[in-house]
Amino acid sequence: MDMERIEKLLSFLKDSPDDSFLLHALALEYIKEGNDQEARRLLEKVLERDPSYLGSYYQLAKLLERNGEIAGALLWYQRGMDVANTVGNRNTYQELYTAWEELSGE
Repeated sequence: MDMERIEKLLSFLKDSPDDSFLLHALALEYIKEGNDQEARRLLEKVLERDPSYLGSYYQLAKLLERNGEIAGALLWYQRGMDVANTVGNRNTYQELYTAWEELSGE
C-alpha cells in the first residue's frame, strides 16, 4: 500500500479542497487499498460538486458493482451516460454504456 501517495494527495487537498482531480485521484488510491467506503464518499463528493467529471461515474459505479449494489451501479452508469451524451464525449459514453449493458444484461 502506498501511504505516501495518499499523504501527498491529502497535503495537496489542504490547499485545494475542492479540486476534483485530486479528490478523484485520492479515491482511486483508497480503492487500491480496499477502503471502498472512503473512496465512495470522495467519488460522490466529486460528482455532487462537479457533475461533468466523467471519470468518477465509472469508478463509482464499478465500486458499487463490486459491492453487490447493482441498482446503484446501474444508476451511476446511466447518469454518467447522460452527462457524456450532453457534453458530446462519445468515448466515455461508450465505455459507460458497455459496462451498463454487461451489468444489466440487456
